[in-house]
Amino acid sequence: MAEDKSKETNETEETAEKPTVIESVIDTISAAVSSVVEGAASIVESAVSAATGDSSTAATNANDKEAAPAKTKKAAAKKSEPVVAAKQIKVAARLKEKYRQEIAPAIAKEFGIKNPMAIPKIEKVVVNMGMGEAVSNTKILDVAVEEIRAVTGQKPVITKAKKSIASFKLRQGMNIGAMVTLRGDRMYEFLDRLLNVALPRVRDFRGVSSKAFDGRGNYTLGIREQLIFPEIDFNKVDKTRGMNITIVTTAKTDEQARALLKALGMPFRQ
Repeated sequence: MAEDKSKETNETEETAEKPTVIESVIDTISAAVSSVVEGAASIVESAVSAATGDSSTAATNANDKEAAPAKTKKAAAKKSEPVVAAKQIKVAARLKEKYRQEIAPAIAKEFGIKNPMAIPKIEKVVVNMGMGEAVSNTKILDVAVEEIRAVTGQKPVITKAKKSIASFKLRQGMNIGAMVTLRGDRMYEFLDRLLNVALPRVRDFRGVSSKAFDGRGNYTLGIREQLIFPEIDFNKVDKTRGMNITIVTTAKTDEQARALLKALGMPFRQ
């Protein structure tokens, strides 16, 4: 009887120990499964994050590529935009305004001219510089051209010989001088500088001759030195050269032309 009881107690202990072993096995399996699940979840999350990062970088690169042509287009448009220059205020020549407001009415009253279009006025000014030395040395013409350009503010033209002269070794068509024709505001500005700046600088100046008219209202003035013009640099002049200045007017008589030039400020000799 005692043996039977001991057997029963052993069997009950074994049966009690069996569930604990099963539970431990289940725990280990569940722990392994949970670790595997967690590892898989972390792998999936990393893959998803990498995919989203690649897509975002791709999107940003695509946006940058799309924005780059737009930026280049804007830059090209800015470059192609015309540069608007500052507006220059054009001021009328001082001598021209004086002629319109004071001289023209005075001359019309003096000579009894009723038609405003018949009032004498200056038509053009011709500046001529003859260079006989150009026959043997053509480079001298370049100096004359630069001096006339500096004085008048306009590029002159080269004058040519109209006929051949054997005694001067001159042939027809050779370059022998330079000439410029001034009109409009540039003409009045040149006359203003000539009458008020250049002529007073002539050495021992006592006025210009009042007999240099051609009978048709045109006046020719001869200048011996180009140094009277402040535009000429004294240090660059190799030789003094003269020039002829012809003032062409619309006056019908020399008296009208003389009155016009005198009103403009021409210092005639008394």
